[in-house]
Amino acid sequence: MRHTVAVLVQNSPGVLTRVAGLFSRRGFNIESVAVGVTDHPDVSRMTIVVEGDSKVLEQVEKQLNKLINVLKVTDLQGDESVSRELALIKVNAEPARRAQILQIVDIFRAKVIDVGKRSLIVEITGDAEKIDALIQLMGEFGIREVVRTGRIAMERGTRIVKIEKESEEDDQNVLRQRR
Repeated sequence: MRHTVAVLVQNSPGVLTRVAGLFSRRGFNIESVAVGVTDHPDVSRMTIVVEGDSKVLEQVEKQLNKLINVLKVTDLQGDESVSRELALIKVNAEPARRAQILQIVDIFRAKVIDVGKRSLIVEITGDAEKIDALIQLMGEFGIREVVRTGRIAMERGTRIVKIEKESEEDDQNVLRQRR
């Protein structure tokens, strides 16, 4: 099973190396890692995808929390989080076949972000399965290059759910917050 772990760390040189080294020493494989500065310039966020059962996840969390530069570790579970990947796909696009490529791009709600004489670059965001499906379809035209970010994820916020009126005395819909 794949687990997505969000790790807030101090934004300082060598932190990524220490985190990657921890995974390497423990024999855990990083499926993907995305790192960037947060809204606080002294804090970075790593989104790490690791394969393993719940015991592997528990060990990863414990080991990460032992690192000095780690501020917070969060397991981002399926329905409680939103995740996306970004991919750029450079595909052969002879003028006679461009309309067909553009139709496929539109169906996937992707965007053409660069047009060359004989190629297009397509940008797509979504889950891994959606990106894999577009890459497979673009393969029929000839893919020149693919770049993917790996998964990024975030916990969902508090949701507001509408509840129908229970009596005529209610003037408004009652709102309930779900955490």
